[in-house]
Amino acid sequence: MIDFDQSLIGREFAAASPVEVTTEMIANFCYAIGAAAPSTTGNVTQDFTVAPPAFAGIFRLADLTFEKLPNSSRRLAAGMDVDFVKPIRAGDRITMASRITEVYEKTGRSGAMVFMVIGSTLTNQDGEVVARIGHRFMHRR
Repeated sequence: MIDFDQSLIGREFAAASPVEVTTEMIANFCYAIGAAAPSTTGNVTQDFTVAPPAFAGIFRLADLTFEKLPNSSRRLAAGMDVDFVKPIRAGDRITMASRITEVYEKTGRSGAMVFMVIGSTLTNQDGEVVARIGHRFMHRR
């Protein structure tokens, strides 16, 4: 197993403050993924009041949870599952709470690998869950 603080498993890391979603954030995300063309006239004709579902993936893990993972140059993002529960809209204040939910070891063709799973919940200003995200990271020993 890799060396890290085992007491972090199950502990919740909540964001200190929410992120306010703006139409500009949604528009920039849409441009970045090719879902909208940048305006050459400066006039925005597309409606950016409701974010596409993948927008949920832009929020960083609360309380620097990534930085609490073992510091290794051999860490790889191994997957991400997202459960889209409710649309994220401009004006929403999104808070993220994350926890390391599982650590397990597997042996592959190239040797031992340790997987860490982080579960995150995004809620809006009304306390409604808008998305649940499962991040998986693989560490090599």
